[in-house]
Amino acid sequence: MKVASFFAFATLLGACVLGAWGQSTASISGTVTDPSGAVIPNAQVTIHSLATGLDRVVSTDSAGLYAVPSLIPGDYKVQATARGFSSYTVPKVTLDVDRQVTENMRLAVSSAGETIQVQSAVQQIEAQTITVGQVIDNTAVQELPLNGRHFLDLTVLTPGGVVADAAGSLTAASRGLGANSFITAGNREDSVNFQINGINLNDISQNQITFQPSISTTSEFKINNSTFSAEYGRSDGSIVTVATRSGTDRFHGEAFDYFRNEALDARNYFNRPFNPGTGLPLVANTGDKAPLKRDNFGGSVGGPIWKGHTFFFGSYEGLRQHQGILQNSQVITQANQNAIAANKSAEPIAAALAALIPLPNSGTTNYVSFTPGPVNIDQYTGDVLQQFSSSDSLHGFYAFQNDIRTEPSLQGDTISGWGDHRHAHRQIGTLGETHIFSPSVVNETRLGFNRIFITFNPANTIDPTSVGLGDGLSGKVGIPQTTLSDIGLVFGGPAGFPQGRTDTTGVLSDTVSMLKGKHTLKWGGEFRRYLVASFTGNIGTLTFTTSTTPTSLFQTDQATVFAIQPNIVSSRIYADSTAGFVQDNYKVAHNLTLEGGLRFEWNGTPVEGANRFTIFNPATVTLTRVGTNGLAANAAYKENYNFEPRVGFAWDLFGTGKTVLRGGYAYLVDQPVSGVVTGMASNPPFSTAVSYNSATPIPLSSLYASAKASGISLYGVNPNYKNAYIESFNLNWQQALPWGMVAQLYYDGSVGRHLEVESNINQVVGATSAVQVHPFTALAATSPVAPGGAIASNIGYRTSNSYSDYNAMWAVLSKNMSNGLELKMSYTWTKSMDLNSLGSQGGLTLPDSTNPSENYGLSDFDVRQHFGGTAIYELPFHKNELVRGYRLIGIMQYQTGNPVNIVAGSSSFNGVTGLPRPTQVGPVVRKKQQLAGIGNVTLFQSAGLAYNGTVCDITNYTSACSLEIQGTQASATGTTAPTVYTGLGTMQRNAFTGPGFADLDMSGEKETKIFENLSFTLRADAFDILNHPNFGQPSGNVQSTSFGQITATRFATSDGGSSRQLQISGKFTF
Repeated sequence: MKVASFFAFATLLGACVLGAWGQSTASISGTVTDPSGAVIPNAQVTIHSLATGLDRVVSTDSAGLYAVPSLIPGDYKVQATARGFSSYTVPKVTLDVDRQVTENMRLAVSSAGETIQVQSAVQQIEAQTITVGQVIDNTAVQELPLNGRHFLDLTVLTPGGVVADAAGSLTAASRGLGANSFITAGNREDSVNFQINGINLNDISQNQITFQPSISTTSEFKINNSTFSAEYGRSDGSIVTVATRSGTDRFHGEAFDYFRNEALDARNYFNRPFNPGTGLPLVANTGDKAPLKRDNFGGSVGGPIWKGHTFFFGSYEGLRQHQGILQNSQVITQANQNAIAANKSAEPIAAALAALIPLPNSGTTNYVSFTPGPVNIDQYTGDVLQQFSSSDSLHGFYAFQNDIRTEPSLQGDTISGWGDHRHAHRQIGTLGETHIFSPSVVNETRLGFNRIFITFNPANTIDPTSVGLGDGLSGKVGIPQTTLSDIGLVFGGPAGFPQGRTDTTGVLSDTVSMLKGKHTLKWGGEFRRYLVASFTGNIGTLTFTTSTTPTSLFQTDQATVFAIQPNIVSSRIYADSTAGFVQDNYKVAHNLTLEGGLRFEWNGTPVEGANRFTIFNPATVTLTRVGTNGLAANAAYKENYNFEPRVGFAWDLFGTGKTVLRGGYAYLVDQPVSGVVTGMASNPPFSTAVSYNSATPIPLSSLYASAKASGISLYGVNPNYKNAYIESFNLNWQQALPWGMVAQLYYDGSVGRHLEVESNINQVVGATSAVQVHPFTALAATSPVAPGGAIASNIGYRTSNSYSDYNAMWAVLSKNMSNGLELKMSYTWTKSMDLNSLGSQGGLTLPDSTNPSENYGLSDFDVRQHFGGTAIYELPFHKNELVRGYRLIGIMQYQTGNPVNIVAGSSSFNGVTGLPRPTQVGPVVRKKQQLAGIGNVTLFQSAGLAYNGTVCDITNYTSACSLEIQGTQASATGTTAPTVYTGLGTMQRNAFTGPGFADLDMSGEKETKIFENLSFTLRADAFDILNHPNFGQPSGNVQSTSFGQITATRFATSDGGSSRQLQISGKFTF
């Protein structure tokens, strides 16, 4: 703590104010020489903005060098003048966000007043930095076909990017909102730092993006995913720097409307009236396509308020989406419903619950419906740029989004009438001041915040007492989420709701840039504070293993699983973070730059504002509330700080700017999310959560009492919890080619250590015995909180003991827009391995918490090969308005499959169902085959299996078995599953591979000029134009009758479904 405090104070003195990391600006630099190659000192270089008309003027130093940092991305005219030489002018140089562009100028000896004008030779070559990344420029952002208009969908086109796996949480697209993160370079989904104008846009609870700014507001963005410079920090994964659109010296704007309708879409592969493989009618189908009415509309306007001084830009975008979500579930038959109703007096709760279940409407057992799932979104943005003088400017940006949506099935409900409602307010505000102290010293100061307020509430708030569930349940908040496991029916709840939170992050930042001879220096720092105020309830879960006979548990009012948290748990968590950095880009020679930097980051321990953390100490088996018994408020875990070196080189091999070799190493550190400690507020005495899970059923009339007797649920964090870090390294070659093209080839690698993982420290001891004994059964009598209280079977314990390894080859071929054509292609060949792939979203994922390394295997998001390509082509017809203004645009992707984890889904070895893996003792064939009658597709086909057609018990298997699981129950046979599982199989995690992904999206548009300054663009987008079904992952549960079967496409209900979808749009531009 003393070290961190001292360094924070030193940073204050060095940078004057605490400061920032990577900015949403650009820079240009170079050398001015005479015809012989000798440098010209004191030459005047003018950088003129073609958008605003503003100038930046600098002079070359004694080495002929100039550098102009902190420029707003856009197009500039560059001019150099010197006494005795002709003026040298480059009419247009494009500066992309977060790029350091080199523009060398050779002046000719000539008379005064003569000007030599040349075209810029600038290409997408990075010759001054070790940072590896790619810019998605304004043309791509505005023109490429995006199903849902979310800019993060373009991240898969960058080297290292892959289409997200099915196991992802933050990467799964939310309807209307898009994905909350992405996967690249072997990094976890919660390791991305999003920035707008230098202020981070992350929801610290899970480190997801707070919201995606409108495409109309986004000018361009850059993804840095390896060996960041020292100015970047906070995350060990990727840095996404977004530049927003600003006003110019001319008024401009647009109004648009994008429209989609199910009538324009092809059927989803699994929403057909017949089996595509056999042509036979399906057992369960609606005969209709899923309803969809999507209207995405808005506009923007910008221009000068005070010409040459003040500029503004504002936008609005709205979405109204009416969508039917397909729910297809087996339900109780008409005969069973009649029997339950007739027995109402004896089993009243079963009768009341059964009345909430609809009757079959597809065959005799299935209920199929399209449940309404509306989405309404409104987003507003405003941007103001004020130029006070040639050396001082101020830039402000603010965005606000209000979104409301209903999710009928996202939390697992399989029939209509349940699900949840979600309502959110999301904001970001940035204020940046750029001050030029001298031509060689520039300071950027930034202040900003981002905030999300969101609530989740059950869609059906039925009073549980109205169905007879009165024990421990009260209030009109809904009934427990109820599962009839034998038929796969889920209704009620959702569990874990209601809940809500307000997450706020404030940032104060400063960066100084200085050109000193051959050294380009940067130093600065940052201060962040986050505050997370949340509340969580849990109306519970209820499970009946049997339901279809008069003696079944459901029909006799008996349950085997029950969990509930009847009270609302609240917390108000805050933490401070400080960082400082120094960086030097040293130009050893005109063609060789060395970069060295050191970053320091200190992440303070989160503190609960009212001391509502209760800490579990495994050594003493006690619970202690912070702020009592000598336990400090910040005792959750030790404060963490790290020193992060960054080194590398950029070598222009021949001094022409066309062939560059770069290499680098970076030590990158991640800030822990607030979710690491949130569970401590749910320990007693603040929560009364209880659970029951046993093969011995309990009566519904005494649920709470029975569950309470089974013990209290606990959560803990290792007091030595560390900041996760990645050591990133790469070597890359860049080559300029004819026709403005650039080829790049990379080796990229990383090792991750101290990554987050949650384990069950109450895992049974002596697992090879049928007698299951837990290490912790009761709190010590000396425990300050709940002394002697019984402990539930699982104790979630958050540690930083996970690790990862990544190796890849990336290849890129690109051409920026020129002569009517823009091309970008990237190929990724990778292997990613880790102990666990989900961090903040993971939960208990280790089959054996006493041997975590047993879980090391392919990452959930591992993809062996990925190709992405884009093209924008302006047709070369210009004769008149009828034939000019046509464009064709396309995106193509192909990748191999993600891993599939094979598990014994009904078995419990570590106190959590579904984690143990089997042993392979025979062939498992990977072959796609259409199943008759139900429309499912099988991917894994196992020969000669005994139990449920998929597995056999280890004590009775025969040589015909393909997979086996370990069990000791004597009554188990080849066709009966054992109820006690006492060991793990030998199959490696993620041993098989699921189906690949292939997609082609195309757009065609016609821009027609109506008046000189007004045009109209008509556009048609075809997503998955070939109507190629991209299958989801097959079931990996060997104890399920659907093992190996695929039942849905990869993106069935998000903005991008796996079938051809058409979109029509119109846009006025002035």
